[in-house]
Amino acid sequence: MAPKVVRLALRRVLREVRHVRPVSYGRATGQVRAVYRQVERDFGMLAPPVALHSPSPPVLAASWLMLRESLVAAGATGRADREVVASLVSRANACPYCVEVHGMALASLGRSSAASAIAEGRPVADPLAGPLPPAARTELTAVAFTFHYLNRVVSVFLGPSPLPSSVPDSARAKAKAVLGRFLKPVEDASPGLSLPLLGPGSRDFSWAAGNPVVEDAFSRAESAFASLAIPASVREIVERELSTWDGSPSGVSRSWVDAFDDPAVRLALLVAKAPYQVDDALVAAVGLGDRELIELVGWAAFTAAAHRVSRHPTRFVL
Repeated sequence: MAPKVVRLALRRVLREVRHVRPVSYGRATGQVRAVYRQVERDFGMLAPPVALHSPSPPVLAASWLMLRESLVAAGATGRADREVVASLVSRANACPYCVEVHGMALASLGRSSAASAIAEGRPVADPLAGPLPPAARTELTAVAFTFHYLNRVVSVFLGPSPLPSSVPDSARAKAKAVLGRFLKPVEDASPGLSLPLLGPGSRDFSWAAGNPVVEDAFSRAESAFASLAIPASVREIVERELSTWDGSPSGVSRSWVDAFDDPAVRLALLVAKAPYQVDDALVAAVGLGDRELIELVGWAAFTAAAHRVSRHPTRFVL
């Protein structure tokens, strides 16, 4: 299939998004359309993990700033090393969708052995091991931050695979190869092109010192999340619970959130600490509209990702 035909087909994958209805490419206007154009130009396709944020344009833009300026933009590290970090973080967070997507990207970059090892849970040579130049460490930390965020959001709104459920098993290998080719680096990936999509931020990220574009991107994203209308009770409880959390998995039981009566608090806590435990019944119990649901989940995911990186600034696959 020609790239244009494939791109049009991939836009239809947005129908696989759960709980919310993303804005279609043809109906996108303003900030949403500007983001969509950059996503297709720089990421090769209208990626559902980004587009699902579209009911809230500021959160959509924030998610794209983080993804583009960490994974896509040119810098001191290669795309393959960044994809390994994205895959390892996704595996640690039990996000099969993201593991599969970035396994395809690794295969397209000639790193099929790493993709297979990550998918099978086998050890992989970690590009983050050992001493790293400051510029490389900043870029790979940004990738880790981004995927601690995206894994949580994807676990709520997408299924276990990036391929539509209608694709038969016999065609999945070929479909993965096609998708993988779309995920290759673009020729013009100049840093900072996404920054005008959001207004300036005010927070300094110490781990991003030395890379003003990355620091600016995450500062703008942080300001977007900080401005959301999240209930004070939800903010206080999530931040309090995260303050003593060491990142350990919460297991299969949800008894640790049962003490909270407010379903919005339970959802935000699960997104932050155990997104794989979120189910349809809990999302329905929260009863939020599309924009409000995206903003609650996005805020909890960003808060958790910031906690993970700030708590362990020298560790990446946490």
